Amino acid sequence: MKDFLSNYLAQAGKVSGRRMQQPGPVVTISRECGCSANRIATKLSKILTGYNYLSETKTDVEWKWVSKEVIELTAGELEMHPERVKNVFLGEVKKNIHDVSSAFSTSKVYDADDQQVIDTVKAVIRSIAEEGHYIIVGRAASVIAHDIPKRLSVKLQAPLDWRINRIMQISNLSWADAQEYVLEVDRQRNLFVEHVAGRELDNNDFDLIFNYSTMLDDHIVDVIVNVLKNKKIIATSDED
Repeated sequence: MKDFLSNYLAQAGKVSGRRMQQPGPVVTISRECGCSANRIATKLSKILTGYNYLSETKTDVEWKWVSKEVIELTAGELEMHPERVKNVFLGEVKKNIHDVSSAFSTSKVYDADDQQVIDTVKAVIRSIAEEGHYIIVGRAASVIAHDIPKRLSVKLQAPLDWRINRIMQISNLSWADAQEYVLEVDRQRNLFVEHVAGRELDNNDFDLIFNYSTMLDDHIVDVIVNVLKNKKIIATSDED
């Protein structure tokens, strides 16, 4: 990889200057459209950073979360404009959420240039996952990091009607436009993940699956932290 990613990881880890000998720990979060994975990642990163300091090892390593940063890092590695990378993730290329009908193609066939972007995305995510103390949202991270022992794979899902209603409220869309948007974002994300994985994913590919419509963010974060502790992915606190 070029110096762009190396510099990013070095800056992210500058507090402790450490380099993990074993890959991870890493948490990946997959989500259906309408489930706020970024909110979960933000809260989880803050709690895990504090928990690190209170653990037996008393480390000051900061947990970070990444999502769209992967696009920027990939663009830096390939020395191309981030918009070109975004085009591979068709569900996110849209500038205006109201332009639903023009935002998506009816099918996606990845060409050679797309594949170069996808391969770089995979390499970027793999490097971040191996560096450890990261929460990675989307980008097929659950597939790319599946063989890292100190890894927890989370999925956020909710009933379709609930997600449509949520998008209607957030974006002031009609039911029809919100439905089209949700279905297309889900479809485009699934196409990308299936291309990376070489198959359709199912619930067996995830360690934890949450119904986002019935749980508070704090409850989801609490469960994730407890599972990380019980699986010894993070150190045990002195208080436990």
